[in-house]
Amino acid sequence: MKRLILLIIGWLAVVLATLGVILPLLPTTPFLLLAAWCFARSSPRFHHWLLYRSWFGSYLRHWQTHRAMPRGAKPKAILFILATFALSLWLVKIVWVRILLLVILCALLIFMWRIPVVDEAQQKR
Repeated sequence: MKRLILLIIGWLAVVLATLGVILPLLPTTPFLLLAAWCFARSSPRFHHWLLYRSWFGSYLRHWQTHRAMPRGAKPKAILFILATFALSLWLVKIVWVRILLLVILCALLIFMWRIPVVDEAQQKR
């Protein structure tokens, strides 16, 4: 029963992470980490797929190895966040929703700013 619940949560997290690539209010990284955690405890096959066959695999392997983002990924992520939130702020006309979006944007940018980046010397270890 525990294995089945972890598999369901893992696949739900993969779906939400994939949607998070497109939707600005849905974070991708926490859902990917949750999926990896669930699959590591429930299905070696799906865990291997997530790490080595999925679109997100290289980022997850990098996170597991260094607990940091690869060089160059952070600026791209921040630009993508800014672009999607700018689009959302432009499309939304309700003031309180715009304020909520700005608060979420600030929190997300602070979170991204705090994630360490691996330099070349650390990657070669």
